[in-house]
Amino acid sequence: MTDGARQRSSASGSSKDAPAAEESGGGVALKKEIGLVSACGIIVGNIIGSGIFVSPKGVMENASSVGLALIVWIITGVITAIGALCYAELGVTIPKSGGDYSYVKDIFGGLAGFLRLWIAVLVIYPTNQAVIALTFSNYVLQPLFPTCFPPETGLRVLAAICLLLLTWVNCSSVRWATRVQDVFTAGKLLALALIIIMGIVQICKGEYYWLEPANAFEPFQDYDVGLIALAFLQGSFAYGGWNFLNYVTEELVDPYVNLPRAIFISIPLVTFVYVFANIAYVTAMSPQELLASNAVAVTFGEKLLGVMAWIMPISVALSTFGGVNGSLFTSSRLFFAGAREGHLPSLLAMIHVKRCTPIPALLFTCLSTLLMLCTSDMYTLINYVGFINYLFYGVTVAGQIVLRYKQPDIHRPIKISLIWPVIYLIFWAFLLIFSLYSEPIVCGIGLAIMLTGVPVYFLGVYWENKPQCINAFVNKMTYLGQKLCVVVYPAESKDSDGGEEGEEMTEARSPLSKADGDNHKSADC
Repeated sequence: MTDGARQRSSASGSSKDAPAAEESGGGVALKKEIGLVSACGIIVGNIIGSGIFVSPKGVMENASSVGLALIVWIITGVITAIGALCYAELGVTIPKSGGDYSYVKDIFGGLAGFLRLWIAVLVIYPTNQAVIALTFSNYVLQPLFPTCFPPETGLRVLAAICLLLLTWVNCSSVRWATRVQDVFTAGKLLALALIIIMGIVQICKGEYYWLEPANAFEPFQDYDVGLIALAFLQGSFAYGGWNFLNYVTEELVDPYVNLPRAIFISIPLVTFVYVFANIAYVTAMSPQELLASNAVAVTFGEKLLGVMAWIMPISVALSTFGGVNGSLFTSSRLFFAGAREGHLPSLLAMIHVKRCTPIPALLFTCLSTLLMLCTSDMYTLINYVGFINYLFYGVTVAGQIVLRYKQPDIHRPIKISLIWPVIYLIFWAFLLIFSLYSEPIVCGIGLAIMLTGVPVYFLGVYWENKPQCINAFVNKMTYLGQKLCVVVYPAESKDSDGGEEGEEMTEARSPLSKADGDNHKSADC
């Protein structure tokens, strides 16, 4: 029995209280409602947040010239595509929701997977969602305060309203959530298309001084190897979110086809948009103007769009609203997957009996983000754990190579050449070593935050024979949560996890499943 199955059994009481496994097709399960278009919307919508509109200058100021900055955007896009290619193979070889958490856990063991989940639950997703929501509220309120900054309380209240609204949408229906994602992703792509078209118009007018080779590679500061490495690091962070579709694999329609297809469509599309949006910016602004602007797209709009300049701040607000939705949708599935494996409270692995949405996981995600809105240290926390997040990308891709040798005969619908993960790992190691060298204290604190999960793992997961009073308390809280949220464990097919795991999941039901099993058995999902 695996870590997760043992934990689920202890969390659910003795096996004699659990009902027999439900017949195939008779239970509640996550719906497969994410088609190819919505899958592309999740990837594109999560990668393209506010950054390309607000501040694409991190790459520019470290690359030291326009030409080198564009090369950095292209190379980081190619490396991201290679990483996504590796994740595509892992996603169809281990077809479980949870993304890199599930892959690391299955390949390297429960502790490694738990540490990936721990840092995501504790800091990464709550802080990222809080920052995106605050950016949304800032751009909505800014027109009301043209001569000063919006009040901090107002920003946080509006950000909280945004989070609560989108949590309600995600709890109500997977279809609603994906439609919101589709619409707002289309909106941000249209806004970026407008920027690119305006750039083409500028080039046709002869405004391409900074694109001529002699000027493009003219440094506005001395080239420095350390700064160039930092430019690549900034570029890699700008593509963050490329792996989010792997978090919802079980909700994809025909994942063996649509997962790799969505990746192959989305990553080149984002790379094209990033490169050509930056080309458009430098047709209207010098590098110095771009670096001086706090909202590059807004400055661009003021220069070229005249009375229509309001389109740009609206576009940023819409982009960030869609970004919050995409992050809530995918991160809740990560927490759902973690709970299903016994690494988080079992209540988070349950779904609504009629809506078939992971309501407890969504509420947990929303609550943790709201708590982050109450602290002023979230930006510091992001700096600390950004290194750890990037660390696990490499660990996951290395796991692909390990899996090839540990299980060479496992069915792989997609099998790429090992040269691709090797190329990715070389680039990843270069950036990781540079990060450690340039910011050892920040990286060290990030590692320390991650390692706080080790005692939690041994106390909460590895320790099987907990006192009966603890198990009784957990059962009562789980029962209460189920009653409040009207949720049960999803039924799984026996082959969903490669064998016995599906059976164990159904056997280790919660107390409420026994009492209400007959009522919920025929839920129309």
